[in-house]
Amino acid sequence: MVKLDKIYTRGGDKGETSLGDGTRLSKTSTRINAIGDVDEANSFIGLARTCLAEDHSLFKILSRIQNDLFDLGADLSSPGDDAADGKLRIQENQVRRLESEIDGLNDALSPLTSFILPSGSEAASRIHLARASARRAERSATALAEGEPVNRFALQYLNRLSDLLFVAARNQNDGGNSDVLWVPGLTSETESD
Repeated sequence: MVKLDKIYTRGGDKGETSLGDGTRLSKTSTRINAIGDVDEANSFIGLARTCLAEDHSLFKILSRIQNDLFDLGADLSSPGDDAADGKLRIQENQVRRLESEIDGLNDALSPLTSFILPSGSEAASRIHLARASARRAERSATALAEGEPVNRFALQYLNRLSDLLFVAARNQNDGGNSDVLWVPGLTSETESD
């Protein structure tokens, strides 16, 4: 268990922070950006959870995901790409669980007939915000992986996460029946007064 006696350390006062192995990096490094973007996505998921009852199945799914995202942050804070190296890493079974949850949520949705706008109910809108943030985290982790070894399951998890959040948002829009549909070119025609 992690124990934090003191919240501030002054160690980052000069623009650096420490990884799990003690390595110091600039707070603007690709790795720290990826870790920060995962943290932001986690925070938006927490915000979305506040719209759901604690006994709601989606509340429980999002709770597990928040815990997984802390695992993913720990994974990114330990350089390397071997999921079996004994460090806390995202594992294939966590990716597969997300896929199963996506399938379960998607089975109950009305078919898509158009792209949808990130809107609808308050819960759906908050989940869409979390989805957009998860996509940014995926882009940041992918940028990191272009220059350094990264656990492939961490990248897969982030990719599946935004898919799960998309179907979860539709779930909160009355199973997709209350989705707000995109109307191409809706305001492109100029109306005269």
